Amino acid sequence: MDIQLYNKDYEEDIVQVNPDTVLDTLGMAEMAKMSGGMSIMMDEVWGELFENDELNDKMYDILTGRMPEKFNEVVLMVDENNQITDYVLYALGLKSQKELKESFDKVMNGETIETTPQEFTLDEFIGMKFKMLLNTDYYDKKGSVWTYRKDDKKFLKSLLDKAEEIEIVGIIKPSDDSLVTSTTMGKVLYTKDLERYVIEKNNDAKIVKEQKEKKDTNVLTGLKFSDKEFSVRDLSPEQQRYLASLSEEEMAEVITRYKEEASATYESTLEALGAIDLEKPSSINIYAKSFEDKDAIKNLIKDYNKREEREDREENVINYSDLVGMLMSSVTDIINIISYVLIAFVSISLIVSSIMIGIITYISVLERTKEIGILRAIGASKKDVSRVFNAETLIVGLFSGALGIGITLLLNIPANIVIERLTDVSGLCSLPLIGGIILILISVILTVIAGLIPSRMASKKDPVEALRSE
Repeated sequence: MDIQLYNKDYEEDIVQVNPDTVLDTLGMAEMAKMSGGMSIMMDEVWGELFENDELNDKMYDILTGRMPEKFNEVVLMVDENNQITDYVLYALGLKSQKELKESFDKVMNGETIETTPQEFTLDEFIGMKFKMLLNTDYYDKKGSVWTYRKDDKKFLKSLLDKAEEIEIVGIIKPSDDSLVTSTTMGKVLYTKDLERYVIEKNNDAKIVKEQKEKKDTNVLTGLKFSDKEFSVRDLSPEQQRYLASLSEEEMAEVITRYKEEASATYESTLEALGAIDLEKPSSINIYAKSFEDKDAIKNLIKDYNKREEREDREENVINYSDLVGMLMSSVTDIINIISYVLIAFVSISLIVSSIMIGIITYISVLERTKEIGILRAIGASKKDVSRVFNAETLIVGLFSGALGIGITLLLNIPANIVIERLTDVSGLCSLPLIGGIILILISVILTVIAGLIPSRMASKKDPVEALRSE
């Protein structure tokens, strides 16, 4: 729903600030709509606050002023650097769109223009007012004919003279932990109360009530809703007399509008007038607080669909797409792939490390052959000799595992500091106590396994041969 807003100083120059007319001034509106690019920009100057006050307090920081308390109060949102773009200034009528057009023409002609950033104090925006009109205000009834008179400046000024005023009462920006996307464009944000006010006023308008009473007739043309093309002969005698009283330019404009309205339906006409039935919403937005709640909502929809299918009411089945689930599934798959690759590298390094430990233990056995012979000579059994080397490998595994965990904990400190400065995420690198203990146990087990073969070789050495070795 578009809320029709105009600049307060309309006596000198009428500027529609919402939907804004910047691209119309530059002659680029149609191109923007076709490309779908700049049309997004047009929709971003005015927006709606969250309906939940607690959520607004969490998502935004107030720089000056206050949050809206009445339906006709709004706030201006700036980016994290307290900036808004020139586009917003032109859209709000703070800078002349005529000057923008002149500058644009110069650029298109290859001329160079100089621009200087403008600075405003926050308080300059506080108290700024706009005039609000309704979609139905643009229509004026003459006889039985409703005439669209938005392009009549005199008529438009008369409407603005008695129009409701909208006032900026605060300047806000997204908080540090806000989920709101910070934009350099800036936005003017209104409350749900303003939207309800506009809907209520539009629904109470005479033209809307008349259209609802005459569901088969288009009150904008006086013709029946049909698929056939418009013809002046289809107009009533009163409408034809009205056309005859107009100038050629006015007549051409009215006929063009009649032709546009000829293909309209009852529903599209009410929509054009801004009439909305709150009892028949076109869509319902449900916001889950967590992923668990999202899954619960999805399961409820699945259960509902199954029930409707069992009762042969497939027209009531809800078709939905779990975009977040699909996104998270893709992210999870990517993370799993990366994890598997890392696990493969770690596994290779563990195997190599185990082999090296086995080799080192074997070298130790060779270097201590005479000691093995002495141990056997004084009564040590084969198991005793094997236990000596197993104990050594166990101590090596325990010490190396503990040393690795200690180094990891120390490296976590600078890593967390760097990550927090870069991403504002604290405590990302951490090692759980249980995880550390498990890693030490794995280190011990691997070293003991790696030393089993060398220790067995040591236990099988002949004591006589061992004593003879140098």
